[in-house]
Amino acid sequence: MRSPDPRPPLPEPAALVPFGGQGAAGAAGWHPAGRLVDGLPAVYEATLVPPGGTLRAGLAWLDTKLLSARLYSGSLSPGGLGYKYTAPVLPDAAATLVAAFNGGFKMADAHGGYYTEGKLIDPLVTGDASAVIYSSGAVTVGAWGTDVSMTPSVVAVRQNLVPLVADGKPTALAASSDWQAWGDTCGVTSCAASVPGIEHQWRSGLGVTADGAAVYAVGPALDPLQLAQLLVRAGVVRGMELDINPGWPVFAAYRPATPNGLAAPSNGTTLLATHLGAATFFQESYARDFITMSARRAARTSS
Repeated sequence: MRSPDPRPPLPEPAALVPFGGQGAAGAAGWHPAGRLVDGLPAVYEATLVPPGGTLRAGLAWLDTKLLSARLYSGSLSPGGLGYKYTAPVLPDAAATLVAAFNGGFKMADAHGGYYTEGKLIDPLVTGDASAVIYSSGAVTVGAWGTDVSMTPSVVAVRQNLVPLVADGKPTALAASSDWQAWGDTCGVTSCAASVPGIEHQWRSGLGVTADGAAVYAVGPALDPLQLAQLLVRAGVVRGMELDINPGWPVFAAYRPATPNGLAAPSNGTTLLATHLGAATFFQESYARDFITMSARRAARTSS
């Protein structure tokens, strides 16, 4: 049942247009995922074949008017112990959890900084791509020092490399031939250091649209430009790469059977068939950072 004064949602995501030469088969329409918030879908998912590709990538659109973001930290990324928000997601948070997704590289590879829970874990780097979360639960993405900066309302900053999308288009580095600048990749069949990495590998990314929606993208055979193009096709104006390689990208949405029921592995579904599943964020052993998107406290949830 919708609350008497629901929080105004964002307009639903625009229909995805297939990339040139793929026809209607290149895209699948948006469909709601996860628990409803104020009786409304807060997450929409779709798949889209990237330009020049054959395997479908996944896209998730998140209504930041209905959802509140939180950064969870791990002993491997950013490193250290004693975080208030770390895996597993506890029952109090599970009562409003709608979706969760992976963070970025280990900090030695991210070439950026990390700020959370009032602590600067790694120095923030001017110009770096940054996912920024505010005390209101709002989340955005931008270049540090230009699009986003430290204010009293900032509660978390997760940096990872440099911007992938700026001003609604792939950055020059994303479009360049220097795909190694976007991280070391696994080989075709092995992640051993002795095996040469490949350009088209599992990659994930996060961006924001002009009206403030968050968009997550993931795919099994993407180069940096394709990841950027997927985000742009979903309306992203500023975007960043998150983690890469088969073992780390995951997006899960949760829809309990009852209103205000607890999100759990049993009621979670993943955007794509990824190595990690919906149980990931409920495992105490999970040591990487991730972001949760939960129903805002001012809003009631319904199944």
